[in-house]
Amino acid sequence: MVALGATLWGCWSLFLRPTGFSGPQSAFIALVVVSLPTPFVLRREAFRDRRATLALAVMGLTDAANCALFFAAVQRGPLSVAVLTHYLAPLFVALAAPWVLRERRSTRALLGAPLTLVGLALLLGTPQGGVADSWTAILGGASAIFYMANVLAAKEASRSYSPLAITALHAPLSALSLLLVFGREALPTALDSRLLLVIAGGILCSLVGNSLFNAGLRRIPTAAASALTYLEPLTAALLGQLVFGESIGALGLLGGLIVLASGVWVASEPRVPAAPVSETPVVSTGTG
Repeated sequence: MVALGATLWGCWSLFLRPTGFSGPQSAFIALVVVSLPTPFVLRREAFRDRRATLALAVMGLTDAANCALFFAAVQRGPLSVAVLTHYLAPLFVALAAPWVLRERRSTRALLGAPLTLVGLALLLGTPQGGVADSWTAILGGASAIFYMANVLAAKEASRSYSPLAITALHAPLSALSLLLVFGREALPTALDSRLLLVIAGGILCSLVGNSLFNAGLRRIPTAAASALTYLEPLTAALLGQLVFGESIGALGLLGGLIVLASGVWVASEPRVPAAPVSETPVVSTGTG
């Protein structure tokens, strides 16, 4: 489910490129679409779990920050720098999950994350001479931190909220935050067929994709799930070649194979049952 969700995320170009909408406009429309199931997933019992509800609220804020920073990096360019630095997130998750969620440390995730980053470098290509714009790298890296927070918050919220509820309930706060950051620039300039295309993308790539991803988080360790998110840029690159005529090349193909192999390797790691949680109260560190 995590792999399928990440693959659907990578299909966004099919819906966005024909419209010409900016990143913030597309993100705002998608978040509004994701918010639509909210009235149907509200459950009073779930809100009684304060820790899970707080995690959901945190996800609403961090997802807005993630979108704002990542779209700023993409707009500034180069795209390869923006995407590669953004996808430092799975490595951050692998490092943080044992401390924040008290999950067992995943050795394969720790090894697979940088290996997959190498594959992404080959797949997407880097500017000659290295990182061409340090501000793009800073914005992309900062978005990776907030994306990491998204994954950790969604995992914590899954204690009491269904995958669809997590996807829908955080989106209104994210959309409002995005609107506050970008103002009128986040609103679509016309109500025509282009808007309908982005709405269709919001249903398939965001609503369905996020629900599948959050459902998968319940079944596999967070670090393993985060490694599988690398399927998103892999899918985007393949669609660029097959649909939009963008060339990947031999090194790009090698990088794609590394991404797939690393993801499968991490996800297939034997899972050892976690040790029983102690009854001693855990002192809060302000992370959840």
